[in-house]
Amino acid sequence: MNDKVKIDVRNLHKSFDGTQILKGVALEIRDGEAWVLLGSSGSGKSVLLKCILGLLDVDAGDVLVDGAVANSHETNKSSCFLNKIGMLFQRSALFDSMTVWENIVFRLMQTKVCTPAEGRQLALQKLSLVNMGPGVADLMPADLSGGMQKRVALARAIAGNPQILLLDEPTAGLDPILSKGISHLIADITEELNTTVISITNDIDSALVISDYAAMVHNGQISWSGPTQEIETSGDPQVQKYIRGWVAERAKRGEQPNTKKERR
Repeated sequence: MNDKVKIDVRNLHKSFDGTQILKGVALEIRDGEAWVLLGSSGSGKSVLLKCILGLLDVDAGDVLVDGAVANSHETNKSSCFLNKIGMLFQRSALFDSMTVWENIVFRLMQTKVCTPAEGRQLALQKLSLVNMGPGVADLMPADLSGGMQKRVALARAIAGNPQILLLDEPTAGLDPILSKGISHLIADITEELNTTVISITNDIDSALVISDYAAMVHNGQISWSGPTQEIETSGDPQVQKYIRGWVAERAKRGEQPNTKKERR
């Protein structure tokens, strides 16, 4: 990590049908940092992520990536901007009609970055990074378990060696054991590639593994932000509500809560 600001969210506003969803959100993320956005359903965290990605136009404010405004129509559709970003979708979003390797390099082949032969070799390399062997390359998504689909989706997200990785609920739908495995895999890969990460999750166990910093999004604003390991002592009522729910959930599983950052 260094002092260079990679993503600069400035006074972001977004409304739908007259209802304000984002109300002046501001956030600075430095090169190589890993952030997690926490918040209840409807808090605005998913909208914020989509605005950063350029999937939604903003009403006011700016998103700067490497100092350049990224929320203009010209910028967010340019290959230069898109090639900086990898996205892991909540439900993996694999194409049912394509094999595993075709899914991984689909965008790269569509933009003629590589030939099919080169794409297959690249896909095998990325499969290795997510601890999957070459035997799965020619399988279809329907042949894979949920955990395997998530790893293939992660391989696709890093296929173009992105500078920024956006993760939408990376452990959603997985049991605690698979969730822990995916979280550590993400931490390993993003640290190795020195990728800047923004993740949305309600899984504090996962947040403690994959992120350096956390931001609580509440009612369209960031109510608290700081090092992930300081979540428990933040004093923010929304964060504390999360902590109470997390402690109760772990108690059901017979586990002791531990908000110390595991590793990254």
